[in-house]
Amino acid sequence: MLRGMETTTATAPADTAAPAAAKRLPLLDVLRGVAILGTLGTNVWLFTAAHGEAGPLLGYGITEGGPVGSAFQLLANGKFLSMLTVLFGVGLAIQYRSAEKRGRRWPGRYHWRALFLFAEGTIHFVLLFAWDVLMGYAVTAITVAWLLRRSERTQRIAMWTALGLHLAVVGLITAGTAGGGVDPRPSAEVQALYATGSWWEQVQFRLDNALVFRIEPIITFPLLVFLFLLGVKLLRSGAFGADERGRRIRARLMAWGLGIGLPLDLVAVLGPDELIYVERYVIAPVVMLGYIGLVGFLVEHVRRGPVMTALESLGRTALSGYILQNLLASIVCYGWGLGLAARFGGEAWFAPVLWLGISAFLLVASRLWLRRFQNGPAEALQKAVLR
Repeated sequence: MLRGMETTTATAPADTAAPAAAKRLPLLDVLRGVAILGTLGTNVWLFTAAHGEAGPLLGYGITEGGPVGSAFQLLANGKFLSMLTVLFGVGLAIQYRSAEKRGRRWPGRYHWRALFLFAEGTIHFVLLFAWDVLMGYAVTAITVAWLLRRSERTQRIAMWTALGLHLAVVGLITAGTAGGGVDPRPSAEVQALYATGSWWEQVQFRLDNALVFRIEPIITFPLLVFLFLLGVKLLRSGAFGADERGRRIRARLMAWGLGIGLPLDLVAVLGPDELIYVERYVIAPVVMLGYIGLVGFLVEHVRRGPVMTALESLGRTALSGYILQNLLASIVCYGWGLGLAARFGGEAWFAPVLWLGISAFLLVASRLWLRRFQNGPAEALQKAVLR
């Protein structure tokens, strides 16, 4: 039940402490940029929908956008959120490796970094976007940082135990919804909040319903732990390297993720509504592995140009890009901004065009920003505070 309304009732994105540019793995930056744009491909439908970010709590999904929405769900829903999570685990592993080489105590100061990330996520959640991922990442990072000090065997046990627990939870949720279905529950008051309400009214609404808005990172915590540790395992295996070993691993990821994951995902998208949880939280991470392999293949075989360079720049400023994309979408869509969602939200073209527009802005802005500054604004703030 949403409180505050009478109703019928998803590195941080980037590793902000990565090595200097000369030591960076270019593929990781490109993947981060792709993940930021892909996450927007899912979230943009929340901003353009009549019920705004409260839509999922009322039973509305991306498929409410018709065939175009179904296509976005098939290609984006859950896949790039999983990619962000894996990449955060990669960044954590890089920081652990750096601490080991320098003889620093671990986790040591990383606890402060995670605490600051949690504070950033809390501010982002309250002031801007109810489905913030930073808070969940911060809690997971502290857990996995502790596990990195344990043996490989302990890490493997934790990884597969977390996956088993996650599958059990998703199975129970799916079984629980199978009897009653997932029927949308329209609310005129919630629609008015996002169409004509003030920014402060939306802030109050998020605070009033903080628990239900935060339910995703709570329920999917085992999945976050698994994906973090998967990122650690992929980095240690050499999956992101430019050598033959890295190419072989990415080829296998692409074959399994796209060859098996995408067909299963298509079945889930076209199947009963109750499969939405399986599609987003079980099948999507499999497809994500295929996306990692595919991006790696393109980075290696496609001639480097302005698009690739811009994706790499966005990856280096991923935390800033993640926050900025939600700010821009809020300004364009909500009543306290331009209010375009109330006018065009029902049009099939609006969400894809908005995604393209914000994506282009992020790519250009990140490239121009890094010509003058070493880090994105959010990354620079984090470093300055933690220093």
